[in-house]
Amino acid sequence: MNFKLKECFFTEKDHLLAQHEGIRVICFKYETGVAALRIENKRGNIIVLPYQGQQIWRCCIDGHELTMKSMFDEPIPTQDYLSTYGGFFLHCGATAIGVPSKTDTYPLHGELPNAPFKNAYISFGTDEAGSYVIIGGEYKHMVAFNYHYIACPEIKIYEDAGIFNIKMQVRNLMNREMELFYLAHINFRPVDHAELVYSANYDPESVEVYINVPEHIKTNVPVKDYKEFLNKLNNNPELHHILKPDDIYDPEVVMSIKYYADDEGLAHSLQVHPDGCSDYVTHQPSQLPMALRWISRTRDQDAMGLVLPATSGNNGYHAERAAGHYISLAPGEDMVFDMNVGLLTANETIAVRKKIKK
Repeated sequence: MNFKLKECFFTEKDHLLAQHEGIRVICFKYETGVAALRIENKRGNIIVLPYQGQQIWRCCIDGHELTMKSMFDEPIPTQDYLSTYGGFFLHCGATAIGVPSKTDTYPLHGELPNAPFKNAYISFGTDEAGSYVIIGGEYKHMVAFNYHYIACPEIKIYEDAGIFNIKMQVRNLMNREMELFYLAHINFRPVDHAELVYSANYDPESVEVYINVPEHIKTNVPVKDYKEFLNKLNNNPELHHILKPDDIYDPEVVMSIKYYADDEGLAHSLQVHPDGCSDYVTHQPSQLPMALRWISRTRDQDAMGLVLPATSGNNGYHAERAAGHYISLAPGEDMVFDMNVGLLTANETIAVRKKIKK
Protein backbone atom coordinates (compact mmCIF):
# COMPACT_ATOMS: atom_id res chain seq x y z
CA MET A 1 0.00 0.00 0.00
CA ASN A 2 1.38 3.37 -1.02
CA PHE A 3 -0.26 6.77 -0.72
CA LYS A 4 0.75 10.40 -1.06
CA LEU A 5 0.51 12.69 1.94
CA LYS A 6 -1.53 15.87 1.77
CA GLU A 7 -1.08 18.90 4.00
CA CYS A 8 -4.79 18.87 4.85
CA PHE A 9 -4.19 15.58 6.76
CA PHE A 10 -2.28 17.50 9.45
CA THR A 11 -4.22 19.19 12.25
CA GLU A 12 -3.31 20.26 15.79
CA LYS A 13 -5.11 17.18 17.17
CA ASP A 14 -3.28 13.85 16.92
CA HIS A 15 -5.12 11.26 14.86
CA LEU A 16 -4.38 7.82 13.42
CA LEU A 17 -3.56 8.14 9.74
CA ALA A 18 -2.72 4.52 8.89
CA GLN A 19 -1.93 1.17 10.47
CA HIS A 20 -0.23 -2.01 9.24
CA GLU A 21 0.28 -5.02 11.53
CA GLY A 22 2.24 -3.69 14.55
CA ILE A 23 2.94 -0.26 13.00
CA ARG A 24 0.84 2.88 13.55
CA VAL A 25 1.28 6.24 11.83
CA ILE A 26 -0.05 9.21 13.82
CA CYS A 27 -0.58 12.51 12.05
CA PHE A 28 -0.41 15.91 13.82
CA LYS A 29 0.83 19.48 13.64
CA TYR A 30 3.04 21.25 16.18
CA GLU A 31 1.89 24.56 17.66
CA THR A 32 4.51 26.18 15.45
CA GLY A 33 2.60 24.91 12.42
CA VAL A 34 5.12 22.26 11.35
CA ALA A 35 3.51 19.03 10.10
CA ALA A 36 4.70 15.79 11.71
CA LEU A 37 4.25 12.01 11.61
CA ARG A 38 4.77 9.84 14.67
CA ILE A 39 5.59 6.30 13.56
CA GLU A 40 5.05 3.78 16.32
CA ASN A 41 6.25 0.18 16.31
CA LYS A 42 6.57 -2.44 19.08
CA ARG A 43 9.86 -0.95 20.31
CA GLY A 44 9.13 2.76 20.33
CA ASN A 45 8.55 5.65 17.95
CA ILE A 46 10.15 8.27 15.76
CA ILE A 47 8.75 11.65 14.71
CA VAL A 48 9.37 12.67 11.09
CA LEU A 49 8.86 16.11 9.55
CA PRO A 50 7.66 15.10 6.06
CA TYR A 51 7.73 18.61 4.56
CA GLN A 52 10.75 20.05 6.40
CA GLY A 53 13.88 18.27 5.26
CA GLN A 54 12.26 14.89 5.96
CA GLN A 55 14.31 15.10 9.13
CA ILE A 56 13.71 12.84 12.12
CA TRP A 57 12.85 15.27 14.89
CA ARG A 58 12.62 12.77 17.76
CA CYS A 59 13.52 9.11 18.36
CA CYS A 60 12.56 6.99 21.38
CA ILE A 61 13.32 3.24 21.53
CA ASP A 62 12.71 0.87 24.47
CA GLY A 63 12.01 3.84 26.73
CA HIS A 64 15.32 5.52 25.84
CA GLU A 65 15.07 9.04 24.40
CA LEU A 66 17.86 8.95 21.83
CA THR A 67 17.59 12.54 20.62
CA MET A 68 20.00 15.26 21.69
CA LYS A 69 18.85 17.86 24.20
CA SER A 70 18.39 21.32 22.73
CA MET A 71 16.65 24.62 23.38
CA PHE A 72 13.95 23.73 20.82
CA ASP A 73 10.94 21.81 22.17
CA GLU A 74 9.24 22.05 18.78
CA PRO A 75 10.55 22.49 15.23
CA ILE A 76 10.34 26.01 13.81
CA PRO A 77 9.13 26.55 10.21
CA THR A 78 12.35 27.98 8.78
CA GLN A 79 15.13 26.98 6.40
CA ASP A 80 17.78 28.53 8.65
CA TYR A 81 19.84 25.72 10.17
CA LEU A 82 20.51 27.11 13.65
CA SER A 83 17.03 28.62 14.10
CA THR A 84 15.45 25.19 14.55
CA TYR A 85 18.36 22.96 15.56
CA GLY A 86 17.47 20.00 17.75
CA GLY A 87 16.50 17.08 15.54
CA PHE A 88 17.74 13.49 15.77
CA PHE A 89 18.65 13.08 12.09
CA LEU A 90 19.23 15.70 9.39
CA HIS A 91 20.27 15.27 5.75
CA CYS A 92 22.98 17.84 4.90
CA GLY A 93 24.18 19.02 1.50
CA ALA A 94 23.87 18.63 -1.41
CA THR A 95 25.73 21.56 -2.98
CA ALA A 96 27.98 21.97 0.11
CA ILE A 97 28.31 20.78 3.71
CA GLY A 98 30.16 21.91 6.80
CA VAL A 99 30.93 25.35 8.16
CA PRO A 100 31.28 28.04 5.46
CA SER A 101 34.69 29.70 5.34
CA LYS A 102 35.16 33.41 4.73
CA THR A 103 35.20 32.73 0.97
CA ASP A 104 32.05 30.55 1.00
CA THR A 105 28.51 31.83 0.46
CA TYR A 106 26.34 28.76 1.09
CA PRO A 107 24.18 28.32 4.25
CA LEU A 108 25.54 26.22 7.12
CA HIS A 109 25.41 22.53 6.07
CA GLY A 110 23.73 23.35 2.78
CA GLU A 111 20.11 23.53 1.66
CA LEU A 112 18.88 20.02 2.58
CA PRO A 113 18.45 20.09 6.42
CA ASN A 114 15.20 22.09 6.32
CA ALA A 115 14.42 21.84 2.61
CA PRO A 116 10.75 22.57 1.80
CA PHE A 117 9.40 19.27 0.43
CA LYS A 118 6.30 19.44 -1.76
CA ASN A 119 5.91 15.68 -2.21
CA ALA A 120 5.88 13.14 0.63
CA TYR A 121 4.45 9.63 0.88
CA ILE A 122 3.95 6.55 3.06
CA SER A 123 4.34 2.96 1.89
CA PHE A 124 3.54 -0.25 3.80
CA GLY A 125 4.74 -3.76 3.02
CA THR A 126 5.97 -7.11 4.29
CA ASP A 127 9.12 -9.03 3.38
CA GLU A 128 11.27 -11.81 4.86
CA ALA A 129 12.22 -9.51 7.79
CA GLY A 130 8.60 -8.71 8.67
CA SER A 131 6.12 -5.87 8.26
CA TYR A 132 7.45 -2.37 7.63
CA VAL A 133 6.57 1.21 6.78
CA ILE A 134 8.54 3.57 4.53
CA ILE A 135 8.32 7.34 4.78
CA GLY A 136 9.74 9.12 1.76
CA GLY A 137 9.56 12.19 -0.42
CA GLU A 138 11.02 14.24 -3.23
CA TYR A 139 12.73 17.61 -3.11
CA LYS A 140 13.78 19.34 -6.32
CA HIS A 141 16.48 22.01 -6.10
CA MET A 142 16.87 24.44 -8.98
CA VAL A 143 19.13 27.46 -9.40
CA ALA A 144 19.37 28.70 -12.99
CA PHE A 145 22.77 28.08 -14.61
CA ASN A 146 23.99 26.42 -11.40
CA TYR A 147 22.02 23.48 -9.98
CA HIS A 148 19.18 21.16 -10.89
CA TYR A 149 18.84 17.97 -8.86
CA ILE A 150 16.23 15.88 -7.10
CA ALA A 151 16.76 14.43 -3.62
CA CYS A 152 14.70 11.39 -2.59
CA PRO A 153 15.09 10.30 1.05
CA GLU A 154 13.45 7.25 2.64
CA ILE A 155 13.16 5.90 6.19
CA LYS A 156 12.25 2.21 6.58
CA ILE A 157 11.04 0.91 9.94
CA TYR A 158 10.09 -2.70 10.80
CA GLU A 159 7.47 -3.47 13.42
CA ASP A 160 9.84 -5.34 15.79
CA ALA A 161 13.07 -3.43 15.22
CA GLY A 162 14.99 -0.91 17.30
CA ILE A 163 17.19 -0.16 14.27
CA PHE A 164 15.86 1.51 11.12
CA ASN A 165 17.29 2.18 7.67
CA ILE A 166 17.76 5.66 6.21
CA LYS A 167 18.48 6.29 2.53
CA MET A 168 19.13 9.34 0.41
CA GLN A 169 19.21 9.26 -3.38
CA VAL A 170 20.41 12.34 -5.27
CA ARG A 171 20.05 12.54 -9.09
CA ASN A 172 21.69 15.21 -11.22
CA LEU A 173 19.10 16.71 -13.60
CA MET A 174 21.47 19.36 -14.97
CA ASN A 175 22.99 18.95 -18.42
CA ARG A 176 26.50 19.08 -16.96
CA GLU A 177 28.48 17.60 -14.09
CA MET A 178 27.27 18.13 -10.52
CA GLU A 179 29.57 18.30 -7.51
CA LEU A 180 27.75 16.37 -4.77
CA PHE A 181 28.44 16.88 -1.07
CA TYR A 182 26.51 14.96 1.60
CA LEU A 183 26.61 14.47 5.37
CA ALA A 184 24.25 12.53 7.65
CA HIS A 185 23.92 14.55 10.88
CA ILE A 186 22.91 12.01 13.54
CA ASN A 187 22.44 13.60 16.98
CA PHE A 188 22.21 11.10 19.84
CA ARG A 189 21.84 12.12 23.48
CA PRO A 190 25.09 11.71 25.44
CA VAL A 191 24.96 9.26 28.34
CA ASP A 192 27.26 9.91 31.30
CA HIS A 193 29.91 7.19 31.67
CA ALA A 194 28.95 5.59 28.35
CA GLU A 195 31.70 3.92 26.31
CA LEU A 196 32.41 4.71 22.66
CA VAL A 197 33.35 1.70 20.52
CA TYR A 198 33.89 1.90 16.75
CA SER A 199 35.65 0.17 13.86
CA ALA A 200 38.76 2.30 13.58
CA ASN A 201 42.25 2.43 15.01
CA TYR A 202 42.35 4.46 18.22
CA ASP A 203 45.41 6.57 17.37
CA PRO A 204 46.05 10.19 16.29
CA GLU A 205 46.55 9.13 12.67
CA SER A 206 43.05 7.64 12.54
CA VAL A 207 41.21 10.01 14.90
CA GLU A 208 42.10 13.64 14.21
CA VAL A 209 40.71 16.40 16.43
CA TYR A 210 39.77 19.74 14.85
CA ILE A 211 41.75 22.31 16.84
CA ASN A 212 40.33 25.42 15.15
CA VAL A 213 36.93 26.61 16.41
CA PRO A 214 34.37 27.97 13.88
CA GLU A 215 33.45 31.65 14.24
CA HIS A 216 29.78 30.92 14.99
CA ILE A 217 30.77 28.91 18.08
CA LYS A 218 31.24 30.72 21.41
CA THR A 219 32.71 29.04 24.51
CA ASN A 220 31.92 29.64 28.20
CA VAL A 221 35.15 28.08 29.49
CA PRO A 222 38.62 29.65 29.50
CA VAL A 223 40.04 29.35 26.00
CA LYS A 224 43.33 28.10 27.44
CA ASP A 225 41.59 25.16 29.18
CA TYR A 226 39.54 24.39 26.09
CA LYS A 227 42.57 24.36 23.76
CA GLU A 228 44.48 22.21 26.26
CA PHE A 229 41.64 19.68 26.29
CA LEU A 230 41.54 19.56 22.47
CA ASN A 231 45.28 18.96 22.29
CA LYS A 232 45.09 16.15 24.86
CA LEU A 233 42.39 14.43 22.80
CA ASN A 234 44.37 14.93 19.62
CA ASN A 235 47.43 13.26 21.17
CA ASN A 236 45.42 10.45 22.78
CA PRO A 237 41.93 9.93 21.26
CA GLU A 238 41.13 7.15 23.75
CA LEU A 239 40.66 9.80 26.44
CA HIS A 240 37.17 10.51 25.07
CA HIS A 241 36.06 6.86 24.91
CA ILE A 242 34.48 7.04 28.37
CA LEU A 243 32.07 9.97 28.47
CA LYS A 244 32.99 11.75 31.71
CA PRO A 245 30.55 14.48 32.80
CA ASP A 246 33.33 16.94 33.72
CA ASP A 247 35.15 16.80 30.35
CA ILE A 248 35.12 20.08 28.41
CA TYR A 249 32.80 19.61 25.42
CA ASP A 250 31.85 23.29 25.57
CA PRO A 251 31.08 24.48 23.00
CA GLU A 252 32.00 21.39 20.98
CA VAL A 253 34.65 18.89 19.94
CA VAL A 254 34.85 17.78 16.30
CA MET A 255 36.94 14.86 15.06
CA SER A 256 37.62 13.20 11.72
CA ILE A 257 37.77 9.39 11.88
CA LYS A 258 39.18 6.90 9.35
CA TYR A 259 36.88 3.86 9.57
CA TYR A 260 37.45 0.24 8.66
CA ALA A 261 34.62 -1.75 7.04
CA ASP A 262 33.78 -5.41 7.68
CA ASP A 263 33.33 -8.14 5.05
CA GLU A 264 29.90 -6.72 4.21
CA GLY A 265 31.31 -3.24 3.64
CA LEU A 266 29.87 -1.81 6.87
CA ALA A 267 31.54 0.38 9.49
CA HIS A 268 30.15 0.24 13.04
CA SER A 269 29.77 2.80 15.84
CA LEU A 270 28.43 2.29 19.37
CA GLN A 271 27.69 4.48 22.37
CA VAL A 272 27.37 1.75 24.99
CA HIS A 273 25.14 2.78 27.90
CA PRO A 274 25.95 1.74 31.49
CA ASP A 275 22.95 -0.66 31.35
CA GLY A 276 24.52 -2.53 28.39
CA CYS A 277 22.34 -1.35 25.51
CA SER A 278 23.82 0.98 22.93
CA ASP A 279 23.14 3.69 20.39
CA TYR A 280 24.20 2.31 17.03
CA VAL A 281 25.09 3.41 13.51
CA THR A 282 26.33 1.45 10.51
CA HIS A 283 27.45 3.19 7.33
CA GLN A 284 29.37 2.26 4.20
CA PRO A 285 32.77 3.95 3.77
CA SER A 286 32.59 3.04 0.07
CA GLN A 287 29.65 5.49 -0.19
CA LEU A 288 30.71 8.01 2.46
CA PRO A 289 34.51 7.81 2.75
CA MET A 290 34.87 10.45 5.45
CA ALA A 291 33.32 10.51 8.92
CA LEU A 292 33.09 13.18 11.60
CA ARG A 293 32.36 12.89 15.31
CA TRP A 294 30.71 15.86 17.01
CA ILE A 295 30.22 16.19 20.77
CA SER A 296 28.64 19.21 22.47
CA ARG A 297 27.74 19.26 26.17
CA THR A 298 26.40 22.62 27.37
CA ARG A 299 23.33 23.90 29.17
CA ASP A 300 21.70 24.65 25.81
CA GLN A 301 22.87 21.66 23.73
CA ASP A 302 23.76 18.15 24.86
CA ALA A 303 24.60 16.09 21.78
CA MET A 304 26.60 13.04 20.76
CA GLY A 305 27.26 13.03 17.04
CA LEU A 306 28.64 9.50 17.38
CA VAL A 307 29.43 9.39 13.68
CA LEU A 308 28.43 11.76 10.89
CA PRO A 309 29.15 9.82 7.68
CA ALA A 310 30.10 12.22 4.89
CA THR A 311 31.65 12.75 1.48
CA SER A 312 34.01 15.38 2.87
CA GLY A 313 35.26 17.16 5.96
CA ASN A 314 33.99 20.20 7.82
CA ASN A 315 36.24 22.90 6.33
CA GLY A 316 33.84 24.51 3.86
CA TYR A 317 33.12 24.18 0.14
CA HIS A 318 36.26 25.72 -1.32
CA ALA A 319 38.69 23.85 0.94
CA GLU A 320 36.98 20.47 0.52
CA ARG A 321 36.56 20.92 -3.23
CA ALA A 322 40.24 21.77 -3.60
CA ALA A 323 41.07 18.57 -1.72
CA GLY A 324 38.85 16.55 -4.10
CA HIS A 325 36.45 15.57 -1.31
CA TYR A 326 33.22 15.37 -3.28
CA ILE A 327 31.37 13.06 -5.67
CA SER A 328 31.05 13.97 -9.33
CA LEU A 329 27.68 13.13 -10.88
CA ALA A 330 27.34 13.11 -14.67
CA PRO A 331 24.10 14.38 -16.25
CA GLY A 332 21.30 11.98 -15.28
CA GLU A 333 23.53 10.06 -12.85
CA ASP A 334 22.48 9.38 -9.28
CA MET A 335 24.08 8.35 -5.99
CA VAL A 336 22.48 6.51 -3.06
CA PHE A 337 23.66 6.76 0.53
CA ASP A 338 22.22 4.50 3.21
CA MET A 339 22.83 3.69 6.87
CA ASN A 340 21.22 1.92 9.81
CA VAL A 341 20.51 3.88 12.99
CA GLY A 342 18.87 3.16 16.34
CA LEU A 343 19.25 1.25 19.61
CA LEU A 344 20.69 -2.22 20.25
CA THR A 345 19.78 -4.44 23.19
CA ALA A 346 22.53 -5.54 25.59
CA ASN A 347 22.89 -8.91 23.83
CA GLU A 348 22.97 -7.29 20.40
CA THR A 349 25.61 -4.88 21.67
CA ILE A 350 27.85 -7.75 22.80
CA ALA A 351 27.62 -9.31 19.33
CA VAL A 352 28.56 -6.05 17.57
CA ARG A 353 31.46 -5.42 19.95
CA LYS A 354 32.84 -8.83 19.01
CA LYS A 355 32.46 -8.00 15.34
CA ILE A 356 34.30 -4.68 15.79
CA LYS A 357 37.10 -6.37 17.74
CA LYS A 358 37.46 -9.00 15.01
